[in-house]
Amino acid sequence: MKPAAFDQLLAEVRACRICAAQLPLGPRPVLQASLQSRLLIVSQAPGRKVHETGIPFNDVSGDRLRDWLGVDRATFYDARKIAIVPMGFCFPGTGKGGDLPPRPECAPTWHPRLLPQLKQVQLTLAIGQYAQAGLLGERRGRTLTDTVLAWREHLARGVLPLPHPSPRNRLWLTRNPWFEAELLPELRRLVAEALR
Repeated sequence: MKPAAFDQLLAEVRACRICAAQLPLGPRPVLQASLQSRLLIVSQAPGRKVHETGIPFNDVSGDRLRDWLGVDRATFYDARKIAIVPMGFCFPGTGKGGDLPPRPECAPTWHPRLLPQLKQVQLTLAIGQYAQAGLLGERRGRTLTDTVLAWREHLARGVLPLPHPSPRNRLWLTRNPWFEAELLPELRRLVAEALR
């Protein structure tokens, strides 16, 4: 795909209104991508703060994620380096236990058109259970912990599963010290290699 056609595709995504009636704050698709992107981050859906600013991971989850990746804000928001293509592009609203799941219409509508164009991607990160379900399908584990524990197996297929960097996951990180001890150093090495 030529750059102008890809820019047109991104404009179509940003103008998407397919589930507008189900979005409490209305549609505001948030993503970043370039034909040159080397790292692909697939997450769940924007939170309220990201919806308000229109900047992906512009919140405390993003601060933690950038720390995990070992990158600064300038690198993180350089679409020529990092693509951020969530399972849902708009804030889905809030439920009892936090944000609602990504809208089911989004990824099936847009991922088949977007992801094949990202031919320079060296590493794909599947952040959280919704991204892991979407990218790994039947190969994912019974739980998020099972899936992340099998990260070497998934990485062999080009996808590295991670928990969501939300502050709500502090307990998970405390219960799984192997994540910071074993996976994070390898994640930082792989990210540096992909962005080189």
